[in-house]
Order: sequence, then structure tokens, then C-alpha cells
Amino acid sequence: MEGKKFEGPYIEEEKPVQDLVLAEEKKVEKEPYLRTEAGKFPIILLGALIYAIGVNIFLKPLHLYSGGFMGFAQLIETVIKDILKIHVPFNLSGIFYYLFNIPGLIIAWKNVRKRFVVKSLLAVTAITVLVSVIPIPAEPVLHDTLSNAMISGIICGAGIGMILLMGACDGGMTLVSMLILQLKGTGSVGRLGLYVNIVLYSICLFLFDIPTVIYSLIYSVFNSMITDRIHTQNINVQMLIITKLENTKPLEVAIMSTDRGITKWPVTGAFTDEFAMALMVIVSKYEVGRIRYIVRQYDPRAFISVTEGVRIEGNYKRKLT
Repeated sequence: MEGKKFEGPYIEEEKPVQDLVLAEEKKVEKEPYLRTEAGKFPIILLGALIYAIGVNIFLKPLHLYSGGFMGFAQLIETVIKDILKIHVPFNLSGIFYYLFNIPGLIIAWKNVRKRFVVKSLLAVTAITVLVSVIPIPAEPVLHDTLSNAMISGIICGAGIGMILLMGACDGGMTLVSMLILQLKGTGSVGRLGLYVNIVLYSICLFLFDIPTVIYSLIYSVFNSMITDRIHTQNINVQMLIITKLENTKPLEVAIMSTDRGITKWPVTGAFTDEFAMALMVIVSKYEVGRIRYIVRQYDPRAFISVTEGVRIEGNYKRKLT
């Protein structure tokens, strides 16, 4: 077989593939990934700021209710201040939101990656502080309630989506949903959150008028749609890699070190009649950049095809964190 001579690092062929993958994983762990993780912190803080602006500036002046834990926190604050007539000189919803998230963060610490929990704790803390300090306008920004609800949902969904994109979450039902998806492997973060919001708004229906519930539900729908649109970990893709490397084992090991499996088969070009190897791997859209980078390190001329939105059944690990 004539092909491009492999110029990557030498790997002993007699070693089992499992040992090679473990060695590659250890090498990756030694890389200064902390710089990359630390670079995500400003984006997480920006996402928290965007979310807090959507809640305080657009949603609360309408006396509407956010979804998930924040919605329940708002509901408790309303009961304390408006129904029980207890005067509290500061914003209670942020404090209750933080308290509600403590059990979930503890559970996450025991079940998911620690760096995910650390980033999520940063996001929850930032949201709590920002929601508590950002002033709430006395009057809605826009006179039309429907427009305010839609814009608020878009803004809050964008903020949450940015946090999820950085491998963290804003706590609340997003955290609970991600833990459930890690175990079940089906569904989406936005959709599961929407189901819980139906329960929340059913309670609101007994306490408030119907328009409040309807507009709050509209906010929740737009929030969920934008969240799922930005949350690329939620989108499955199929990557087909065709390479003319003479020895594809090092490339396969490098890809498998990302905790993804590979299916491979030999192929032949119809026009050139040249021999090549096809590698297929299923990943989330969030992982495409990393896999592409790995492939280019070993074969800059490899052909890569990416198909989004593939339906997957069977043994597939959803890496939402």
C-alpha cells in the first residue's frame, strides 16, 4: 500500500489499544488545561450578567415569574412581601435561589466532574449576587407585556446557554436536568425544565390571575428554545474522517482518549483508486472542534465530514458537562 508516511510519535504496535488510550489520557491530563478552563470564567460571568439583566430589567417589572428554582424563589418572595406583608429591605429571590441550589451542587460534586461543579458554583454565586444588586425598574422597559416576556426569555436563555456552553450550569432545574440526562441519556435540558415550569405555573394559577401565568409561560418557552439552541453539548453529530495515513493507530488512540469510540473500515477512491481509511465517531457538537484539532495534528490533509442532528439509540455517552 502506497500512502503518506506517518510522521507522528512512535507507538509500539504490540501494546493493547486500552493501554495506549490510557497513556494518551494521562498525557492530556498533564497539559495546562487550567488556562483553558480559567479562560471560560469571564464568559460564565458574562452569561450570569445577561441572565440577571433579563430577569431584573425585563421580567420582574411585569410581575412575571421565571422558571425553575428562580421562579420558586420569586414566588416565595412574593408570598413573604405581598401576601404576608412582611417588610424586607432587600431582594430575597437571589438568596432563596442560592439556598435551593446547595443540595444539587453537593450531589453533583459526588457524581460529575469537579471542574464542572466549580464552574457551576461560580455561575450560581454570580447570578445570586447580580440578581440581588441590579435595581428593578419601577415600570416595564416596554409597554407591551408580550414583547417584554419574549425579550426577557430570549435574553435569559442566551445567558443560560452561554453558561452551559462553557461546561457549567446556572444551577436550579438546569443542574437537576443535566444530572438526569447523564443517567438516562435522553431528552434535553430546556425541555425538562419546561415540564417543571408547568408545575410552577399551575401553582401561580391559584395565586394570581390568568394573564400572569400565560405571559410567564411564554417567557419560559422562549427561554427554553434559546437555551437548547446555544447548548451545543445537546446536539449530536456524526464525524466521518477519511485519511490516507499509512498507520492510523496513533490517530485512533488520540481520538479515543477523548472517551469516544471509533468505527473504521478501509475505503477506495472511485476516481483515483487510492486506498484510504474511514473513521466514524459520534460526538456532541461541542466536541467537534477538539476532534478536528486532533485529526489535523496527525493528518492535515484528512477529509472530514460533519453531519448534525443525528438520531442515536443504544450505548452512547452524553457528555453534557
